[in-house]
Amino acid sequence: MSDEKKFTTTDAGIPVNSDEHSLTVGPDGPILLQDHYLIEQMAQFNRERIPERQPHAKGSGAFGVFEVTHDVSKYTKAKFLQPGTTTETLARFSTVAGERGSPDTWRDPRGFSVKFYTEEGNYDLVGNNTPVFFVRDPLKFQHFIRSQKRLAANNLRDHDMQWDFWTLSPESAHQVTYLMGDRGIPRTWRNMNGYGSHTFMWVNAEGEKFWVKYHFHTNQGIENFTEEEATKMAGEESDFHTKDLYEAIERGEHPSWTLFVQIMPFKDAETYRFNPFDLTKVWPHSDYPLIEVGQFTLNRNPTDFHTEIEQAAFQPNNLVPGIGVSPDKMLLARIFSYADAHRARLGVNYQQIPVNKPKCPVYSYSKDGAMRTENVSDPVYAPNSKGGPHADPSRNRNDDTWASQGDMVRQAYTLRRDDDDFGQARALVREVMNDEERERLVSNIAGHVKDGVKEPVLSRVFEYWRNIDQEIGDRVEKAVREG
Repeated sequence: MSDEKKFTTTDAGIPVNSDEHSLTVGPDGPILLQDHYLIEQMAQFNRERIPERQPHAKGSGAFGVFEVTHDVSKYTKAKFLQPGTTTETLARFSTVAGERGSPDTWRDPRGFSVKFYTEEGNYDLVGNNTPVFFVRDPLKFQHFIRSQKRLAANNLRDHDMQWDFWTLSPESAHQVTYLMGDRGIPRTWRNMNGYGSHTFMWVNAEGEKFWVKYHFHTNQGIENFTEEEATKMAGEESDFHTKDLYEAIERGEHPSWTLFVQIMPFKDAETYRFNPFDLTKVWPHSDYPLIEVGQFTLNRNPTDFHTEIEQAAFQPNNLVPGIGVSPDKMLLARIFSYADAHRARLGVNYQQIPVNKPKCPVYSYSKDGAMRTENVSDPVYAPNSKGGPHADPSRNRNDDTWASQGDMVRQAYTLRRDDDDFGQARALVREVMNDEERERLVSNIAGHVKDGVKEPVLSRVFEYWRNIDQEIGDRVEKAVREG
């Protein structure tokens, strides 16, 4: 840092006369309109808050690197996934439902988003700390988020509203079981896994296609808060997760995750026992084992939270050659909705904000608009014969596609042999959880339900859990009615 003494300036770099006193007519007189520095300070202050994100408003993040340690080139030609490649990254962690000032330790899924600054452009993986989600059709997404927010009348969060939506949406059972279990409240962001959740497509250099799911496994080990610990922490240090990540990196304790993928051969999707693009389902590891890819490490804190984290924009449509989308309906809708949310929140030129700006050359025909910072030169149209950029199919072949046919309908996915809304949630309860975890699950559900859930929703809650597991449903009802 330079030892040169700094002097206050206006935003235009002009030295100011005082940090403390406005321009007035005499020391006791009125303030003058020509005090342009005062006007600048007040006007900027009135505008210094941008709209918060609709979901995932509360969160923080850090910068780091991703290093490929294993060879997956037979599955994808993406350059940043080739053996030995190291790529700069940005990660953001968040809660889903809470506003910017809400506690970090509320029971809620956690966002787990990673931006890879690759030589082929930015690649964004926008996921959660769970491998599934509450709904499978994007038409229900807005309604789901609103059910987790606040009532219109009193502006209070309402568990009756949440359970009303969940019990009328049986596809939510798998995610709700995760949420009400131990992993519903990670002890720290460093002690949770991350998942791409959706199914994506990988394409190799020969044009072969594969379906893929991403798993980031924490190298710090899984640790979670109990409901009591989380409630206590919310009162003592509402920014606990934010503080923990920042201070760990400051101490030199750089958190890391191992990236694994599951690979499904392209043709398998046609006959797999349940729809592999259903966001409420996981692929059993016995069918498609984890394949190690590399190490993801966070090693640098932001220096300006607003500029580098609050204005960070992650979007699933940032896809590099060798990676594409799947027929997952939720993913296809997010391809539009995330970029649209950033345009509304940050402005049409949000990808020129330094934290979002690619680290490779950009040759785009986008022009003008609010906050445009990069020069545009003629020609401003395509095609042209004036030397402007032109598309080069060899750099990004149109091979990350899949065929589809049928009538235009508004229907759920076609049911397959093992398609069932409650089966995987039941397996999570009976085969993954132990007795102590099931005991805490019942306690967490009962405590949540007793906080304002009324009939007829209450009876539907008990039936919902009996559909997942008869014993758990019975125990939940007993705990609620006798508690």
